[in-house]
Amino acid sequence: NSGTKREKRGRMLTVNELAVQSKAPAHVVRYYTRIGLISPVKQQENGYRLFASRDAKRLRFIRMAKVLGFTLKEIKSITMHSDEGESPCDDVRRIILNHIDENRVKIDQMLELQNRMELALKQWESMPNGVPDGNCVCHLIESFDVDDVK
Repeated sequence: NSGTKREKRGRMLTVNELAVQSKAPAHVVRYYTRIGLISPVKQQENGYRLFASRDAKRLRFIRMAKVLGFTLKEIKSITMHSDEGESPCDDVRRIILNHIDENRVKIDQMLELQNRMELALKQWESMPNGVPDGNCVCHLIESFDVDDVK
């Protein structure tokens, strides 16, 4: 009957087997174990950690959350709520809304930078190369007037 018990529990997986099953590199499995995102069910005498097959689902969840921009700290919080039987959905919505707002600011800043760079390049097109004379490093950059940027 121990075979029946084992089937109900699911097959135990080594780090490498879990990595293959979850399509994550073994070093990622080890790292996620070290930071507490996944936990081995038991550790053998030879030091091999054994994981439940459900950990492959957890690793796939982590990968999907990362693709959506969640940090590992946020993912850990989400999984902790879930493990405690609490719905993490409100937190998930709030977190992603914050990320969207942060991204919008970063996108605006990047567009401003892109415009400054293009303006500078246009200004520099007609300028000759300069030779450092002890008074300047690169006259192209030093000639760029930040106040001209709108």
